[in-house]
Amino acid sequence: MEVAPLRVVVVDDDYLVREGARSVLSSVPGVEVVGLAANPTELDERILETFPQVVVLDIRMPPTYRMEGIEAAHKIRAEHPRLGVVLLSQHADPEYALEFLRDGSAGRAYLLKERLGDPAQLVEAIREVAAGGSVLDPKVVDGLLEAQRRRAHSRLQGLTEREHEVLRLMASGRNNAAIARDLVLSERAVEGHIEALVRKLGLPEQMEVNQRVPAVLFFLARVLE
Repeated sequence: MEVAPLRVVVVDDDYLVREGARSVLSSVPGVEVVGLAANPTELDERILETFPQVVVLDIRMPPTYRMEGIEAAHKIRAEHPRLGVVLLSQHADPEYALEFLRDGSAGRAYLLKERLGDPAQLVEAIREVAAGGSVLDPKVVDGLLEAQRRRAHSRLQGLTEREHEVLRLMASGRNNAAIARDLVLSERAVEGHIEALVRKLGLPEQMEVNQRVPAVLFFLARVLE
């Protein structure tokens, strides 16, 4: 039984980009470009006219050329939740990606525009979001990891010298009594330092959670970089 091609709408205010994307995708078996649009208004019209399964759109479009593509993606999520979106951007800024994925990653792909030169990656992303999956450009992933690393460093820098000592001893496997002996403190004082560092590091505070585990992992991830 022959499988129907994936129906795709391409959205970009640049005529050459639109036509280039259509040319690339039209040459791929199993993909059919059913519509083109230059702005969010035309996109709404193409969706109603062609019933696509995936929209490929630029992050910046008229009228402000800021984040119209992300705003359009949120609107699509609300009005057409099964419609996949591949967002093309010139920026690997993780903040753009996080805002794009704010409502969930299912059926969403964030790729750099340079991927237009590699049809295989673009088509793979289209097929993935059509199936409800998600794709992030490797450079965006690197940016997210770097941002996470910077946040971790910032939080660790907020610890006092004594809290650093307690965290280091926790990482070595010592319990509260052993830490108290090593630092010549009362166990109550050690408990207070642990509560403070857990709060500063943004670690779980639920009583049923073993707070030592996430704290130690956080410490080891830092020292092993």
